[in-house]
Amino acid sequence: MATYSYRCAADGAVDVRLPIGTAPSVIDCPACGAPAQRRYTSPMLGLAHKGAMALLDRAERSRTEPEVVTSLPTKARRPAPKLDPRTARLPRP
Repeated sequence: MATYSYRCAADGAVDVRLPIGTAPSVIDCPACGAPAQRRYTSPMLGLAHKGAMALLDRAERSRTEPEVVTSLPTKARRPAPKLDPRTARLPRP
């Protein structure tokens, strides 16, 4: 199902949920019955997962305003790998 936007001259914007590809160019307004013309709008991409949207926003922002690095990042210490209990007592190099 997709949400299609229509515009009624008397009542304004009307959203209708229909199966994809079945939206007519004109529908009767649910409030007044007058013809409402279909409007083409951008997809609702802002309703995605917040983490994904933050990543997209950061990538878009860095296209025109790249982040300036003033110092090298600190080297993070990786935790020591967990040893297999069967070989934990063996000597290590």
